[in-house]
Amino acid sequence: MGGGERRRQSSATVPKGCLAVKVGQKGEEQQRFVVPVMYFNHPRFMQLLKEAEEEYGFDQKGTIAIPCHVEEFRHVQGMIDRENSFHRRHNHHHHQQQHHHHHLGCFRVSF
Repeated sequence: MGGGERRRQSSATVPKGCLAVKVGQKGEEQQRFVVPVMYFNHPRFMQLLKEAEEEYGFDQKGTIAIPCHVEEFRHVQGMIDRENSFHRRHNHHHHQQQHHHHHLGCFRVSF
């Protein structure tokens, strides 16, 4: 297998927990993005999927195509990433507090 073939194969692989989507308006060159599946539950991403459904229907074969400008998609992607980053930090702190209380319960003195 040649170097170019290997490069194409590795760029086509999608990590576990992610999906590939193609993004671009008519007349634009579509770009491929690999996004976490959790994006698909986000209201902003759901709106992009709704636009894809309206444009292409449910019969898309292969990679999902999203009919929006690449820059608009990157903007939505950045917003989702920032929100998820905030929630991860908040939930981690909350989890530590819960975990701490759990340990206090485990070491409670009983009479």
